[in-house]
Amino acid sequence: MRSINVYFQNSIIWFLLLSVSSLLYAQELNCTIIVNSEQVEQTNQQVFKTLERSLNDFVNKSKWTNRNLEPDERIDCSMQLTITSFDANTFTANLQIQSNRPVYNSTYQSPVFNYQDRQFTFNYLEFEPLFFNPNVFESNLTAVITYYIYIILGVDADTFEREGGTPFFKRAQSIVNLAQGSGYSGWQQTDGNRTRWELVDNLLSNTFREYRLALYNYHRLGMDNMTDNAMLAKQSIAGSMKLFERLNNTRPNSFVLQTFFDAKAEEIAGIFSGGPKMDIVNLVNTLNKVAPLYGETWSRIEY
Repeated sequence: MRSINVYFQNSIIWFLLLSVSSLLYAQELNCTIIVNSEQVEQTNQQVFKTLERSLNDFVNKSKWTNRNLEPDERIDCSMQLTITSFDANTFTANLQIQSNRPVYNSTYQSPVFNYQDRQFTFNYLEFEPLFFNPNVFESNLTAVITYYIYIILGVDADTFEREGGTPFFKRAQSIVNLAQGSGYSGWQQTDGNRTRWELVDNLLSNTFREYRLALYNYHRLGMDNMTDNAMLAKQSIAGSMKLFERLNNTRPNSFVLQTFFDAKAEEIAGIFSGGPKMDIVNLVNTLNKVAPLYGETWSRIEY
């Protein structure tokens, strides 16, 4: 009898260890989600707090890939959902998405993705369980959030391996394909500029391959070498700008270029305003060509 009890005790312990292990390795993201309802005249704010808590659980406690990651390997990111109108169970919002990447041999987190989605309407009932079905479109809320999770994962992977993000971008594209008949805006090519359709289409198109190669060169060959060889790192980053110039010559003011510089402009200005001296004249000329909206930022690069 004692051996049976010991067997069950050991089984329970083993089960608990597996459960704890799965929690440690399941999450790929360390994501902070904030629901901002300041623009909505609503006396009962509880529904927004419940939504915020549910979204944080949905994103951070779900397993999005088959990779096993240590807790310190999770991607630091954030999403701010700003509710602009609320009627019954229908929400209209802007969604700001940001993600960072650690830099080798430093404590610095380099911004990788920074984008605001302004075409976001969804239905939500308080305490409604959030889940995502990859085979059927059921909720615009979870579809949009999951789409950007895979964009974050894909962009991050591209910074560590040349075109390493392709499997994640394809998952995001599958969500677009499922959502196109939903009636919600942002999923179709005809929904205007800077749609979810356009973003993932650009990321997977050979036309924009320079963008993805530049992501790798900038981060893996540039930022990750900054501590060991700052001059070589700066040269790699400057070379990435030349890749962007080549892309801009064929696709001026492209969506993906805009998202890159929305995340990186301040960082680039800081990199080339200190450290080993190098010729910045050609660099600044290139930056003004590929990202003219940040001309004021480039004018601060002095060396």
